Amino acid sequence: MSHSKNLALFDRTLAVPALVEALRKLSPTAQWRNPVMFVVWVGSVLTTVLGVQASLGHGEAPAGLIWSISAWLWFTVLFANFAEALAEGRGKAQAAALRATRKNVVAKKLASPSRTAKVQVLDSASLRKDDLVLVEAGDIVPADGEVLDGVASVDESAITGESAPVIRESGGDFSALTGGTRVLSDWLVVRVTANPGEAFLDRMIAMVENAKRKKTPNEVALTILLVALTLTFLVVCASLLPFSIYSVAAAGAGAPVSITVLVALLVCLIPTTIGGLLSAIGVAGMSRMMQANVIATSGRAVEAAGDVDVLLLDKTGTITLGNRQAAAFIPAPGISEQQLADAAQLASLADETPEGRSIVVLAKQLFDLRSRPLHDAVFIPFTAQTRMSGVDIGGVAAAMAEEGDVAVDIKAATRQIRKGAASAIKQYVVAQGGVFSDAVTQSVDDAARRGSTPLVVAEGARVLGVVELKDIVKGGIKTRFAELRQMGIKTIMITGDNRLTAAAIAAEAGVDDFLAEARPEDKLALIREHQHAGRLVAMTGDGTNDAPALAQADVAVAMNSGTQAAKEAGNMVDLDSNPTKLIEIVEIGKQMLMTRGALTTFSVANDVAKYFAIIPAAFAVTYPQLKALDVMHLTSPATAILSAVIFNALIIMALIPLALKGVRYRALGAATLLRRNLLVYGVGGILVPFVGIKLIDMALGATGWLQGI
Repeated sequence: MSHSKNLALFDRTLAVPALVEALRKLSPTAQWRNPVMFVVWVGSVLTTVLGVQASLGHGEAPAGLIWSISAWLWFTVLFANFAEALAEGRGKAQAAALRATRKNVVAKKLASPSRTAKVQVLDSASLRKDDLVLVEAGDIVPADGEVLDGVASVDESAITGESAPVIRESGGDFSALTGGTRVLSDWLVVRVTANPGEAFLDRMIAMVENAKRKKTPNEVALTILLVALTLTFLVVCASLLPFSIYSVAAAGAGAPVSITVLVALLVCLIPTTIGGLLSAIGVAGMSRMMQANVIATSGRAVEAAGDVDVLLLDKTGTITLGNRQAAAFIPAPGISEQQLADAAQLASLADETPEGRSIVVLAKQLFDLRSRPLHDAVFIPFTAQTRMSGVDIGGVAAAMAEEGDVAVDIKAATRQIRKGAASAIKQYVVAQGGVFSDAVTQSVDDAARRGSTPLVVAEGARVLGVVELKDIVKGGIKTRFAELRQMGIKTIMITGDNRLTAAAIAAEAGVDDFLAEARPEDKLALIREHQHAGRLVAMTGDGTNDAPALAQADVAVAMNSGTQAAKEAGNMVDLDSNPTKLIEIVEIGKQMLMTRGALTTFSVANDVAKYFAIIPAAFAVTYPQLKALDVMHLTSPATAILSAVIFNALIIMALIPLALKGVRYRALGAATLLRRNLLVYGVGGILVPFVGIKLIDMALGATGWLQGI
């Protein structure tokens, strides 16, 4: 994927196929999909017929003028086709990069979920959904799947472009595997989650190569507006048609207006610039998402990203660095710091999170407490519902704990140690008949006010104390949030921390609001609340418990490293699995909307300027009083009309780079953007045609080719 990011706008490998495709799109069936350009296509055909008649001596105007106008009308259609084909070509080049990662490899199909089960070696194309495969060090993952057993280092550079390997393991939010990646170490037992042709890469390739891209709601609305303007000018020009057929001289007026001139007038006054570039802008928006290593399942999702009002952002890994580390043990009254450290370490021995590992390390550093073999221990995993984890240790294990030089009641039949959020441990302790003391509550509050995460440890009905976990807010994130606020976007931090910790980090990061102690149902309720208020909501997620909220959000970015359920629920997939990418996605969406708005403004302003070029020239002979509107003082009616047609074609070609690259993104409010848009593209759109048409007219006049026409 990574090499596709550096494609030049007019790379020869893209331009030549795009030109061929532009010629193919000259067929009426292709042009019919774009009503504005279809009118230009009909005008091109009509002037070509009139040119043939003029060459045979039956023309209403000089053959040279008709053929010149006809040629430039065809160029207008061709340039619009080229813009769309070039944008599609960039998407296809990115699809080719994805396709290169898809390989037909040997797969080791297992008869059961055990690594030692019978293995059948077959072609990866023969695998079906729910088949079990073994992938060992050096093997290429044969299909999309979910890890059922094992832990391994995986190279995903073929998909993400990122050279650093990632860890994939069973359970949790990092169990998804993408076909075409390579296992670097250890082994994995994988359950296939997609049939051939339905895998993640297959769906993404089909999406980016889909020539029949569905228009987004904003595109549909703008198309309707453009069609209305086109029909309006079509009716106006049709009402002038009698003047081109019957000599108005008999009525005391001047010479008749030719049909060729009326066609030129129509083409120059309808919004051909934005009509020719509209599709390219939409395709290019999806292409820019691909360049950011984000796969959007539809143009609607990209456009919705630009209209987002609310961003839901996970704290860990997005706002903070995500590597919370144990910093201190704060014991409860009557408990020594060493006792607390011992219990916290025992509860964390099976905890592979950075927080869990840091607790084990801190206990070792402060009190030389080392990992102990617990043969009769039952570890309790963390869940989003209980919000705590721990260990149940039998009498034998309690006796073995003496090896750590910690006083333990050998007579105790079982030790039940839990660590987790303060509210969860409080509920647990009270249920056991214990008391959550005010001193512990104060320790929790003090740690939270410092922006740390307090983790409470309890053994049975007795609270032992607090483990303080510290996290660091990412540098520059506060500035990014300030920019989003300028654009009218509300940022909400989602965290499982208590309210005091969440409030401290939210204040430091500069977010507008936060949701503390968040459960899956809380996220879903928050999204619905904002949507009912008429806002568009965006969020990221990677776990199965995020799937309901992702499905509800308007812009749902699933991490490629996440579960299959999360990727199915989202309408975008971040191949880099970077939660902060959501901010970049919103910027790309807004850039697409800004580009469309800028070019629409420029196109309409162009039309206003062209009135003064072509209307006086077209009707000055019939209505001499219109000469007063000839503020450009063009050489002759013929050069004026032809200059306007040539400019109309060339401006589309000149704006293709802007349509594909997009206008420069600026974090500004809607009112500021509107003023800037009107100033730069509105005023500029009026001035540029005056200069351009005048220069073309001077060049045509200098040749003397149309002199006397």
